Amino acid sequence: MSLKEQVKTTHWLFQPITIFWFLLTIFWFISLSFRDLIHPDEGRYASIAMGMLQTGDWLTPRLNGILYFEKPILQYWISSFSFYIFGFTDFAARFWPGLSGILSVLAVGFTARKLWGTQVGHLAALVCAGTTWIFGNSHFLTLDMGVTFFLTVTLCSFVLAQRDEANSSEQRNWMWLAWAGMAGATLSKGLIGILIPGMTLFLYSLINWQWSCWRKMHWVTGLSIFLLLTAPWFYLVSAKNPGFAHFFFIREHFERFLTTEHRREGPIYYFIPILFAGFLPWTAWIPALTRDAWKKRGSRFQLERFVLIWCVFIFAFFSKSGSKLPSYILPMFPAMALLLAPYLARSSTNSIKKHLYLPIAIWALILVASPFVHHWSSENSPREVLIHFAWYLAGAATLFLMGAAIAWRMLSQGKNEFAVMAIAMATVLGIGIASAGHNSYGQLKSSSGVVEQVKKYITPDMQIYSVATYEQTFPYYLQRPVTLVQYVDEFEYGETTEPKVWIPTIAEFIPQWQAAPRAMAMLNKQTYAQLQQQGLPMQVVYQDVRRMVVIKPSTHSN
Repeated sequence: MSLKEQVKTTHWLFQPITIFWFLLTIFWFISLSFRDLIHPDEGRYASIAMGMLQTGDWLTPRLNGILYFEKPILQYWISSFSFYIFGFTDFAARFWPGLSGILSVLAVGFTARKLWGTQVGHLAALVCAGTTWIFGNSHFLTLDMGVTFFLTVTLCSFVLAQRDEANSSEQRNWMWLAWAGMAGATLSKGLIGILIPGMTLFLYSLINWQWSCWRKMHWVTGLSIFLLLTAPWFYLVSAKNPGFAHFFFIREHFERFLTTEHRREGPIYYFIPILFAGFLPWTAWIPALTRDAWKKRGSRFQLERFVLIWCVFIFAFFSKSGSKLPSYILPMFPAMALLLAPYLARSSTNSIKKHLYLPIAIWALILVASPFVHHWSSENSPREVLIHFAWYLAGAATLFLMGAAIAWRMLSQGKNEFAVMAIAMATVLGIGIASAGHNSYGQLKSSSGVVEQVKKYITPDMQIYSVATYEQTFPYYLQRPVTLVQYVDEFEYGETTEPKVWIPTIAEFIPQWQAAPRAMAMLNKQTYAQLQQQGLPMQVVYQDVRRMVVIKPSTHSN
């Protein structure tokens, strides 16, 4: 009996698909709180949203109380609302990436179902949910999962609008949603929200010499929707902060792409291993889905080819960029899931088995290597931390291999859809458990434990400094800003615009420390030694391999 026939004979609450997606969704959201937030990205974006909620300033983003215009406003608004509902918790901080990940899965599944039928829609959702890089980035606080969701909405809406079968009202409605998706992407991360869709459309039209899509864009109403959603914030923040436009559009877009000023450079092949590792467990299908998507179909609009051009442009654009981070190519992964689903539906049992050898081999290698992880220990990665992490890696690998064994059995019985469900769930559980194990290592990059140990010394009137260093999660777990001392980096614009918000030199910091009735500071060992030589009164209340926290001795009473 096929999966479809079994579904018909069972009440929907007890159908295998319903139970599967219920359990996957529960684990998806529970695992958002498996780890403490880590430095730098998670602490940065959590702190900005926290500060917005605390101050009630919904217009101007501030990081640690300092003007911060590197990214637009939308995710800060959503995360602030999440904090309002759930409190200042790790779950609340990651809620929007987690939700936008699930929404991306739904968008891909819905679109595939609309294009190719129920089975392909289900497979598309499974592939998307079970993709390593999508699950991983849904559980890590950056802006990339949010912008990926809006770009996915744009892509899916566009292909639904442009498909040959769409009538005039469908074309209009789906294109309106595509314009809204571009607005959401622009408000999430800037001009890539229009660059990626625009360049994909241009390249598709040029390669296929097919320009009819441009006549179905609903330019007047679409641009009106886009501007109505995006222009108000850009106008208001620019009016209040005269330097915003130049900093945001010139420095954070053109200079970021054209130069290595942001110190995130990488070789031209930087994203190749990320693509292959990130698309696991479906990586072995990449050559086949690429060839299949490029084939000329009988329809006028070649939607598979359009989606493939979307993926290739994203990969090429960020590979050429002077600023690279692993999550930059994330928007191509839902599109790849959309492409793989119809090919997977046509694949034979033996073909699916053959393509599963790669993820099985990789997870088996992780299982075999996990007992030896401690050999890579160093001062910044202590042996005991790596041993703890290794246990979780072994558990994650075991879970995946068990899921793969179930999938193999399903394939042997001709139940291909069940097999894909097993592989998707095994990946979600494996990556989730490995992520939980990373928390032992992540503690070295998080201030959660630091604040827990030093909070007994903190009073409401205490001056708290960060001297010649800045730990992004420190203000978040303190739930208050700290005063920066001799630290610039990404705060350059804010410190230049509002020079009173920080202390430029240690020489200027020393008298302020001495004058403060109660004071605390985070610093590193070198800075501590420097201040100690100058006779500054300090008492160490926390220390690990990377940082120290000191208080002014008079602030502590037994």
